[in-house]
Amino acid sequence: MTRDPETATDGGETERTPDEMSLDELREEIQTIDREIVELIAQRTYVADTIAQVKDEQNLPTTDEKQEQQVMERAGANAKQFDVDDNLVKAIFRLLIELNKVEQRDKR
Repeated sequence: MTRDPETATDGGETERTPDEMSLDELREEIQTIDREIVELIAQRTYVADTIAQVKDEQNLPTTDEKQEQQVMERAGANAKQFDVDDNLVKAIFRLLIELNKVEQRDKR
């Protein structure tokens, strides 16, 4: 992996930087990252489903504008911390939030 070139691999070797990797190795790295992203989305969806159950039990509305705003602010701050376009990250989080709300409404 290329995320931290100073990090040692299991074999005690220093990981290579992206410019030291072949195209195939870089594509493998992307595949690994893509799988991790999907895994994190699945984990987030599971937690969101659990939140939906709690909201249903407590007769709370599906939408919580204040909470959504906090999520968006955190997304923007995290994007800036990792030097990623915050508009892109916020758009992804808006999509995740909307998908979770649709699922919550469907289950009610």
